[in-house]
Amino acid sequence: MRVVCIIQARMNSTRLPGKVAMDICGKTMLERVVERARCIEGIAEVVVASSTSPADDHIAGLCARRGFAFFRGSEMDVLDRYFGAARAFNAQAVVRITSDCPLLDSSISSVVVKRFLGERPDYASNILDRTFPRGLDTEIMTRAVLELAWSEAVEQPDREHVTRFIWRQPGRFRLLSVSGDRDNSRYRWTVDTQEDLLLVRRIFGEFGESNFTTDDVLALMAANPSLAAINAKVEQKKV
Repeated sequence: MRVVCIIQARMNSTRLPGKVAMDICGKTMLERVVERARCIEGIAEVVVASSTSPADDHIAGLCARRGFAFFRGSEMDVLDRYFGAARAFNAQAVVRITSDCPLLDSSISSVVVKRFLGERPDYASNILDRTFPRGLDTEIMTRAVLELAWSEAVEQPDREHVTRFIWRQPGRFRLLSVSGDRDNSRYRWTVDTQEDLLLVRRIFGEFGESNFTTDDVLALMAANPSLAAINAKVEQKKV
């Protein structure tokens, strides 16, 4: 099965515009996410899916300079953009990653992919029963199910959030939840605000270029409780 990892990215973010191009210790956030996603086992290719909006010419230029595979589609209909990218890159299964998760842990994402390939559900993720820190989100689905969502979903939140149409119908689709041994869901490692950005910059500053893991970051935060406090009051957007 050809598994393609698609990373959605756009400049016009609601809460922190331009965040994907912001610097994290010498590289843009998007570069950090792509580098870590490329370490996920079982995937054939990593593709950045941006939009045709002129604002996203910057992302297309960055991808061209860095040699990242990329696709451009609808800005607001992200489901359509994902399905277009899946077709363009001949995906049989699609891993969904968002570009505001620079602490993505490839080892955790690899487990999600491995479970999906071994058990063959329609959809698998580590967000159905959340135990991992927010920002390690990894979803994978068959192209057939993605196409079904693309053809049937009509509500705006379903078009924007890509997989909402699927995981809200457990009676219709075979869903697989991948959970961790411990509940670390209280931690917020995604980037939507300046506080979030400060936290991930501090973390990358501690580890540098090494492919550090979730356990490494958890140990760092346990030794430095002030880190978790940086963005503890940020409210998570509702899906």
